[in-house]
Amino acid sequence: MPAKISVIIVTFNAAPVLQNCLDSIFAQAYPNLEVVVKDGGSTDGTLDIIKANAGKIAVWKSEKDGGIYDAMNIALSYATGDWVYFIGADDELYPGFSDLANELQDASKIYYGRVLIKGQPTPGPVDAYKHAKDTICHQAIIYPASVFKKYQFDTRYPIAADHVLNMQCWADKNYSFEFADLMVAHFNDTGVSMTQTDTAFKRDQAALVLKYHGFKIWARFKFRKLKEDLFPKKYKP
Repeated sequence: MPAKISVIIVTFNAAPVLQNCLDSIFAQAYPNLEVVVKDGGSTDGTLDIIKANAGKIAVWKSEKDGGIYDAMNIALSYATGDWVYFIGADDELYPGFSDLANELQDASKIYYGRVLIKGQPTPGPVDAYKHAKDTICHQAIIYPASVFKKYQFDTRYPIAADHVLNMQCWADKNYSFEFADLMVAHFNDTGVSMTQTDTAFKRDQAALVLKYHGFKIWARFKFRKLKEDLFPKKYKP
């Protein structure tokens, strides 16, 4: 049997979109997926959808939590997979997810592909500067479970905690990022991460870049920010 992948969904009042997300998971060719759903106490029919699909969901819980990344941290305590993948309730897996799953060989590597956002594929592979500036969309990544024995999502960053986690992993000599040119998922661009700003992360980003990516990347990052401030019409953040 291939390695088990825990597919984690965190939900809150996601009734209009959740079934489509679940169907895209259930349709995957990869044979060993463990679906884990952490709900934040929905009141809109989300629980009815979860219960209707309970036979295909390994674990689900519904209780109040502290937001997206707190819910992900809680869900990780229920996951038993060798690998871990996070998907939003309003996102959709493509067949390329199973193709990426079949690439998983080395538990010291964090595998990632592409996702579709606003009809455009995300770029790849990502170099250190691009990673520091923009990170890798977490819907593109399958993590070895060992990552979460060392790290959790830092809930001080309510929107960008995945960026911080990826920085930690990038700096960790026990891991490396491995790109595969595969379309993994459709990422819904109307969600929180695309429509709101994580002010705490923006405040701390330069210091985090210096800590996890070093002086050269930090200097390039700061120079780019200076140009954006001086010439906002030419350089977009």
